[in-house]
Amino acid sequence: MTRSYNFSAGPGALPLEVLEEASKGLIEFTKGAGIQEISHRSPAFLEIRDSILSNLRQLMDIPKNYKILLCQGGATLQFTMVPMNLLKPNKKCDYLETGIWAEKAGEHARKIGDVNIIASSKGEKYTYIPKIWNIRPDTSYIHLTSNNTVYGTQIHEFPKNSNIPIVCDMSSDILSRSVDVSQFGLIYAGAQKNLGPSGVVVVIIREDLLDLVDDKTPDLLQYKKYIEYDSLYNTPPTFSFYVLDLVLKWVKNKGGVNYFENLNAEKAHLIYKEIDRSGFYKGSVVGEDRSLMNIVFHLPNKELTDRFVKEAEENNLVNLAGYRSVGGIRVSTYNAVTLEACKALSQFMRDFENKVG
Repeated sequence: MTRSYNFSAGPGALPLEVLEEASKGLIEFTKGAGIQEISHRSPAFLEIRDSILSNLRQLMDIPKNYKILLCQGGATLQFTMVPMNLLKPNKKCDYLETGIWAEKAGEHARKIGDVNIIASSKGEKYTYIPKIWNIRPDTSYIHLTSNNTVYGTQIHEFPKNSNIPIVCDMSSDILSRSVDVSQFGLIYAGAQKNLGPSGVVVVIIREDLLDLVDDKTPDLLQYKKYIEYDSLYNTPPTFSFYVLDLVLKWVKNKGGVNYFENLNAEKAHLIYKEIDRSGFYKGSVVGEDRSLMNIVFHLPNKELTDRFVKEAEENNLVNLAGYRSVGGIRVSTYNAVTLEACKALSQFMRDFENKVG
């Protein structure tokens, strides 16, 4: 089998060595049984859970006063769990609107609390990250989305020494660069872009925020319950846990977050260089806010865009079509996307322009 260069935005590419190991584990993980066939309470599975928590803490240098939870329901459920757990009695929460998923997070929170949009680039089609924020001093928290997967922007600097808890959805760029976890009250990330397969969400929360939740909140929506039961309150997606563990070990063995931060910058540079080199490919994002994970650009018309996608697939460069409401081309360069893949795509971009431009 020939594997393609996969630029999918999510679920995203996984490392080949991880997939090979996971395929073996499906058949036999322990004592003649596959990973999907053993109890989530068994010693073998508890080792996986503990390995995930240990490696995450080490890779992200997570302080001791933060808890790590493994939840279900995707990042979308976190849109609801965050306000349910962190709202103070005044029910106020502030949201930075920088893309579709940031917008949806605010919509979910609005069903529970008083949402204030501190700034928005929606009117300019999310082509930049607003730098001036209208934050209420008595708000419960500030919600940010670190990377905009649809339009291709990314927050490159986060607030420091904020006396208001910062909540951040890092689903599409967690472990792709170094962050200071102590700047945040809570970080959450769906695994299916940069951590592993869909089905599990990593939540990192500062301990002092755990007592804000009303005890009447259903157990599965309380972060405290996940801590009390060590993320095993109910049966978790065992295979997703297993692959997440393999990915974290892979990141660690490659050299950790610093290794991928440098590699990801190099990969993104290859693609942005082709966009900037000519007027054929058009990027719409302000330069200082360009994403290193999701690179979005457009061709002169839809006919050429469709032809680009089709011919790219013929050259084993797959999943390059832009988000359905945006169009164009989207190149997702998550950790598992190789430098070789990005070199192949940059060469194809050059060849395609020479042929039709």
